[in-house]
Amino acid sequence: MKKYVLLLMAVLTMAILSSCNKVIVNKTPIDYVNPYIGNISHLLVPTFPTVHLPNSMLRVYPERREYTTDYISGLPIIVTSHRGRSAFSISPKSEQSDVFSPIINYTYDNERISPYRYSVHLDEAKVEVDFAPSHQSALYNLKFANGETNQLIINSRNGKLKTTGCGVSGYETIGNGPTKVYLYLEAEQPIVNSGALINNEIHYNRTSAEGQNEAIVLGFSSKVVNVRYGISFISEEQAQENLEREINTYRVDDLARIGKDIWNETLGKIEVGGGSESDKVVFYTSLYRTYERMINISEDGKYYSAFDGQVHDDNGIPFYTDDWIWDTYRATHPLRILIEPEMEVHMINSYLRMAQQSKEGWMPTFPEVTGDSHRMNGNHSVAVICDAYYKGLRGFDLDAAYNACKATLTEKSLLPWKCIPNTELDIFYQERGYFPALQPDEEEYVKAVHSHEKRQPIAVTLGTCYDDWCLSQIAKELGKVEDYNYFLKRSSNYRNIYNSETAFFHPKDKDGRFIEPFDYRYSGGQGARNYYAENNGWIYRWDVPHNIADLITLMGSPQKFIQNLEQTFREPLGKNKYTFYSQLPDHTGNVGQFSMANEPSLHIPYLYNYAGEPWKTQKRIRRLLDQWFRNDLMGVPGDEDGGGMTAFVVFSAMGFYPVTPGIPIYNIGSPLFEYIKMDLGNGTFFEIEARNCSRENKYIQSAILNGKEWNKSWFSHDDIKNGGKLVLVMGDKANESWGIKDVPPSGESVNKLISL
Repeated sequence: MKKYVLLLMAVLTMAILSSCNKVIVNKTPIDYVNPYIGNISHLLVPTFPTVHLPNSMLRVYPERREYTTDYISGLPIIVTSHRGRSAFSISPKSEQSDVFSPIINYTYDNERISPYRYSVHLDEAKVEVDFAPSHQSALYNLKFANGETNQLIINSRNGKLKTTGCGVSGYETIGNGPTKVYLYLEAEQPIVNSGALINNEIHYNRTSAEGQNEAIVLGFSSKVVNVRYGISFISEEQAQENLEREINTYRVDDLARIGKDIWNETLGKIEVGGGSESDKVVFYTSLYRTYERMINISEDGKYYSAFDGQVHDDNGIPFYTDDWIWDTYRATHPLRILIEPEMEVHMINSYLRMAQQSKEGWMPTFPEVTGDSHRMNGNHSVAVICDAYYKGLRGFDLDAAYNACKATLTEKSLLPWKCIPNTELDIFYQERGYFPALQPDEEEYVKAVHSHEKRQPIAVTLGTCYDDWCLSQIAKELGKVEDYNYFLKRSSNYRNIYNSETAFFHPKDKDGRFIEPFDYRYSGGQGARNYYAENNGWIYRWDVPHNIADLITLMGSPQKFIQNLEQTFREPLGKNKYTFYSQLPDHTGNVGQFSMANEPSLHIPYLYNYAGEPWKTQKRIRRLLDQWFRNDLMGVPGDEDGGGMTAFVVFSAMGFYPVTPGIPIYNIGSPLFEYIKMDLGNGTFFEIEARNCSRENKYIQSAILNGKEWNKSWFSHDDIKNGGKLVLVMGDKANESWGIKDVPPSGESVNKLISL
């Protein structure tokens, strides 16, 4: 009997373990996505748990200031820009409640969010909410606790709504211009009464409401109210057509099932094996984040462009917008080149359309649904185009792109957060080769300078050097020899602000004098904007991505370069955290003076490769991923700008990274997973096998690329574009001789990689 019991227990244990393993094995990519990661920020803007289909026009998330807020404000209909507020909202209300407001605040419970579905219980209203999106339409199922007359308040913050036979239609004006988002909403259940909510009172004799926070109230004599709606940037009629094209059901289950399949197909473009469950959650959540932008706003072959306020035919090429290029050119666009090349070409064509439709003809910097918001500094659309072209993407007019980029870099002011013609500071830059700084006691004398963002002269100079380099490469491809030489020479302007005594990029005044005294941690005022941008001098010390070899030369030797790099991760804050972050709130995720939380830092851990010590990159990358990207509410170290930072996680977890968009190579780091398979399209795949990979075994012992022994800390895009396999043998101790001789190309050595 005892043997029988023991045998039975063993069988049951094996069955349970088998069942558990089956659950894990049968997980799909979307099952690993946790939209709550990063919803509580370290200091600044948190991530938002966005519900949407990949790159789709319709996005929603619960509208609350922070994750810890006690209430949500209504139910969103559409979020028109990344991290923006919603346009329109639905507020369910029982007739038993005497609370009337255009938007009702609810405490809530039992919230569940996935990329393709949202559900929540609204406490006071006693309503169960279930939601699923499509691309340009969506569906709400609402279950009230009572069967008396229940109501929906549909609000427009700045627009006009009117009742229809089965629902509501109207528009809301968004942004500061003429851009409108249109709504067509219909209910499955009969509407028993309706009216306009004006000054928190229902007027049943009114069929429309217009103005600030005016709303329509619909009444139902049902416990269940199901509504579906379409949205458009073209017209109410187009919103209705979008709904009818996409949704023919009132069942959230049906729509959510479609959305889940779409997400699995999308995220399944990259397959990972091995690693921990948390590693997979962080990985696939990061990959999901990269699909929040840009968004496709073509509607039945047409699109509204805020760049000229007109509706255009898209001629079979979808129009994309909502892109903060200062963030996304570094890794988000390079990731798309690999797994979404057709989409990336469409996005570049969208840039060209924006330039052609704008009155100046300039390339966008921060294009949104409402137009170009011209934030940050630099004009990095040229980097996106250069990178795509040199990695083999075609299907866009390179000559037209060049002309628009050249006009942007030579006619548009380099001043941050501005879209104006050249100022005297720009003329100075063209003549002297650097953007001038003010002395600490010198008042600003150029009226065009943004009062808060300041001049940012080091950030502007370095960013423009890189943009000029990218433009020179396109000029070379087009046979524009004179332009190639001119912009290539300008791309070395960083030398004009290099302080050889300190080995930092140091602001100069208009007379060519370095600003003194100077502290590379704190000089520059709020956000260091008087000289840098959001980050301090320790970060911008490394902002020469197109010519790391020359930066090594400037610092004296590879050994000195490594010493300076190591000190970046070791240099103390210098003051208490409160003081440091009060001045530099974007400079979070600190390891010494390194900031994992801000995009100009993302390439820095890979720079050891360029000085012949790749094992230090391997160690550093693993440590940074482990320290700062985790499966919890504070699992993102800073602003995650719609893929700007999480694309770094996707690349780094796979074991490689595009340090310099425009140079078609990838630096090798240290993969988190034992196996990675990336779908490059057309039946081709790039695989990475990391043998013996584990938390401890982070160091590359040897490598084989496409069947050949590989002793380089990098590989080219050509090595993998038609498919390939990289095999890495990993160990727990550094192999300090692997990958040390053939360093990644930069500067002059790029010409050996790219044919002249």
